[in-house]
Amino acid sequence: MDYSRDIDKLRHSCSHVLAQAVKELWPEVKVAIGPAIENGFYYDFDKKDPFTDQDLANITKAMQKIINRNLPLVQSALAKSAAVELFRQQGEVYKAELAEGIPDQEVSLFTTGNNEFADLCKGPHVQSTNEIKAFKLLSVAGAYWRGNEKNAMLQRIYGTCFPSKEELTAYLKMLEEADKRDHRKIGSALDLFHIYQEEAGAGLVFYHPKGALMRKILEDFTKDLHLKRGYDLVMTPNFLRGKLWEISGHAEHYRENMYYFKLDGEEYAVKPMNCPGHMLIYKSKLHSYREFPIKYFELGTVYRYEKAGVLHGLLRVRGFTQDDGHIFCRRDQVQEEIEKVLDLAFELLSAFGFKDYVIELSTQPVKHIGAQADWDLATAALKNALDNKKIAYQVNEGDGAFYGPKIDLKLKDALGRQWQCTTIQCDFALPERFDLTYINDQGKAERPIMLHRALFGSVERFFGTLIEHYAGNFPLWLSPVQVNIIPIAPEHDAFAREAADKMRAGGLRVEIDNRNESLGKRIREGRLARIPYMFVIGDKEVEARKVAVRKRPETDLGQMTLEAFLDQAHKEIVDKI
Repeated sequence: MDYSRDIDKLRHSCSHVLAQAVKELWPEVKVAIGPAIENGFYYDFDKKDPFTDQDLANITKAMQKIINRNLPLVQSALAKSAAVELFRQQGEVYKAELAEGIPDQEVSLFTTGNNEFADLCKGPHVQSTNEIKAFKLLSVAGAYWRGNEKNAMLQRIYGTCFPSKEELTAYLKMLEEADKRDHRKIGSALDLFHIYQEEAGAGLVFYHPKGALMRKILEDFTKDLHLKRGYDLVMTPNFLRGKLWEISGHAEHYRENMYYFKLDGEEYAVKPMNCPGHMLIYKSKLHSYREFPIKYFELGTVYRYEKAGVLHGLLRVRGFTQDDGHIFCRRDQVQEEIEKVLDLAFELLSAFGFKDYVIELSTQPVKHIGAQADWDLATAALKNALDNKKIAYQVNEGDGAFYGPKIDLKLKDALGRQWQCTTIQCDFALPERFDLTYINDQGKAERPIMLHRALFGSVERFFGTLIEHYAGNFPLWLSPVQVNIIPIAPEHDAFAREAADKMRAGGLRVEIDNRNESLGKRIREGRLARIPYMFVIGDKEVEARKVAVRKRPETDLGQMTLEAFLDQAHKEIVDKI
């Protein structure tokens, strides 16, 4: 059984039952679309008043009644003109518009029961409503018709559906845990970052001191790792002439996601990617085949236009930093270099506690540039690299970048959720468009092959993923504050400062909490701050010249000398545990 297809069919059917229930309760409401999506389904409605929590409860009861009636879902065909007229007569303007846009002269409808509810749909669906065993409506959100901000704002009801109540219960528990781990909530509680939407704009991240410190840790780690692997660090400007984006193909294929402006009477664009800048650096001098591979690495900040409705904390923003690398190599080196990038990606991500992945190979899209022979070679190189490394993967037909096929790596977090991070793209087209060459072993000019790769994907998205994976309880090496020192009374401050100086000299990040608050309150707030270690210093500790160590969450390690603690902490940091 194809479980994914089977469950999508179940969820799609549940979305139809949702629409039927809403129409029964509010006949004047207009329906739009209702597909199955990852982990559930949704349906869009045009309703004057917003749906309330009580409305969702009433809709759920109406849906259960429809399910209990064991109504068949029957497919039929209708001439497109007749379908458009039918929906217009019903006042279903969105369905009429959808039907008009179908290129075929015949359209597919699915009808529930004895013509109780008919929907424009290709299916597939379950045979009868009583096959829907476990569902729940989750939330309501706004959604523009067809995703266009110029169109009407609709109300989107999200729900989920599973073959059994046990599976539904497990999923709802996971959602509860995911809500606790929401990086936006934890980011605010730990004072890591904020998006000042009203003051500065949507999708633009401000890192507060602790968040900026964590970014430095991430960036320093990946820079050092890349330098060890033979990459050269480069930096490129944040905006470039529009002509460069015409050469790269972005002006034609990506313009709607870019920010353009005029300067000195000429068009410029804020960079959405770092590739053209790296190619200019490559092109600045003559290269020999003996130099290859040439590897450039940049933590480059880019800006892309994302619609307001899809912005989501750190996970979907308009300004972000890519850990961007470009490898220029000979044809005979392509597969080997792809394998090295895969090794580097696994080494990097495992250091942050990620061990399980889903790998996808995305192939040539309809909208693309470059010769077909080059696409075939690039796709084969990626596939052969995965096969040679014995890495399991799935193929996403037509989902490659416009300039080349790609490998995408989705990591799994502590809850088993998938997050898109690493991407590796094989590009024959852009070196051609930028007329990049090197002198081969015959003394003739030849085109290099270019690999695009980002391992974090973006620092922002990876940071958000880390927050949710660890629920803010970062391992010692990543924590912005590693030790919280709490002197019980003012007479213990001197030894607290001595302990802090010793920790800082040993490379640890320390805070002293000697506020005029009760010991209990300071300990509780230290726990809420998710700091890995806490020193409590009182008379006994001062006398013994030791510290009472508590390890997150609530482990009392007893008294330790400062030297003994430093040895333990350094081992934990080196082992990244």
